[in-house]
Amino acid sequence: MTTTPKPEAASPAPPSIGTLRERYGPRYRWYLLLSVMVGVMASIMSSTIVNVAIPGMSHHFSLGQERAQWVSSGFMVAMTVSMLTTPWLLSRYGYRRTYVGTMALLLAGGIAGGLANNFSLVLLARVAEGLAAGVVQPIPAIIILRAFEPHEQGRASGIFGMGVVLAPAIGPSIGGVLVDLFGWRSIFFMVVPFCLASLWLAYRFVPTTAPGGVAATRGSGLDWRGLALGTVGTLCLLNGLVELRGDSPVQAGLLLAAAVLAFGAFVWWQRRHAAGGGEPLMNLALFQYRQFAMGSVVAFIYGTALFGSTYLLPVYMQVGLQLSASHVGTILLPAGIVLALTIAGVGRLADRQPTWMLVSIGLVLLAASFALMVVLQLDSALWLLVAFAIIGRIGLGFILPSLNLGSMRPLAKPLIPQGASAINFLRMLGGAAGVSLCAIVLEWRLAAHGDSLANAASSPARLAAFDEVFLMLAALCALAICAAWQLRQPDPQG
Repeated sequence: MTTTPKPEAASPAPPSIGTLRERYGPRYRWYLLLSVMVGVMASIMSSTIVNVAIPGMSHHFSLGQERAQWVSSGFMVAMTVSMLTTPWLLSRYGYRRTYVGTMALLLAGGIAGGLANNFSLVLLARVAEGLAAGVVQPIPAIIILRAFEPHEQGRASGIFGMGVVLAPAIGPSIGGVLVDLFGWRSIFFMVVPFCLASLWLAYRFVPTTAPGGVAATRGSGLDWRGLALGTVGTLCLLNGLVELRGDSPVQAGLLLAAAVLAFGAFVWWQRRHAAGGGEPLMNLALFQYRQFAMGSVVAFIYGTALFGSTYLLPVYMQVGLQLSASHVGTILLPAGIVLALTIAGVGRLADRQPTWMLVSIGLVLLAASFALMVVLQLDSALWLLVAFAIIGRIGLGFILPSLNLGSMRPLAKPLIPQGASAINFLRMLGGAAGVSLCAIVLEWRLAAHGDSLANAASSPARLAAFDEVFLMLAALCALAICAAWQLRQPDPQG
């Protein structure tokens, strides 16, 4: 007897953003935002929380200050360069495969860093974490501008920002306690539960499609030449800044000149590649939008001040004020909570108020928080330090939800992924330079005051050196205010 084979059941189509929206209804866009928020929380935590462990790691591996700061700046270099690949990865592989791949790499980096037995492996793990963090961080801005209506974008940015800052706000407090109890290795393992949660959410809510709801397609290949030029420029810039504090000014000058040449060649190649029909890493047509161009200037300077201070503050508290790692986290905790609440409120304001005004207010408060640090002495009350940190975090709360929206709202929809990638690249390029710049200026001013971080006890001279670095950061914020003020003329929302 012949049996007629049953037709195989058709396998379900991969969930696109349209099918997921039909399945979960109007609330789906919030589920999608929550899913990517968890991953970004993990990536931001991995970039900031390690600063609490730098003194312990330096002691364990017998590192000097110039090598220890590469734990932060090496992460920043990898994160900065990999941001340029996000639009291509999303177009080639879609949201889900790109997001899952970055979370798996971040998870692997956290585990490898926690288990590493030499500094080279720690640095390699940090680079892997940076590559993953760089790819994932532009994705939320793309989703907010594509999945939400204009009158909801500020609210979505505020809620997203509030969730993202809560993890690094609580993280240093938990991290400081972990460092005191279990050592610096425990810091790396903190990203593991966030990565696991993000992978589960990705398979449930993140679509397989590329931006715009279209299917991922092979398209053109990655612009490897542009990526190489961007990487060389970033590395030469950072190494040139590091060499500035040494005894070889000629080598420093050569490296900085090479950075300028590499970035110039990058711009030239992006123009040529686009003219030849290729897909450039950075679409220079973005900068024909004046609002985006001015927002990029603000983002670069703001990144320099923000990430430079993120490196400097824990070192200042532990080495300058002689506080323990757990004290550092406890002091920063109230400021982090205030930041989260501020972002939620300012996000709603960004739907109604001119974004240039919100960004300018934030930069003024951030500059004030840096300038006020000069009043602190060894015997100052800790509540003053907490208050100054809160002022700075309120400033960040005004900037974070407003800058991306104000810069990218005028862009044509096809340019949104490129815009999110470019503005994050410039912000992180400033951040990578800011970490090195703070370390360089700190060592320079310590030497000028006849002190060094190797001394066991703090002194007024050491605090004076730190104060001068904080004043430099305040001046950078004042410079960014001038650029933010220029946003007001072309801002159609204002």
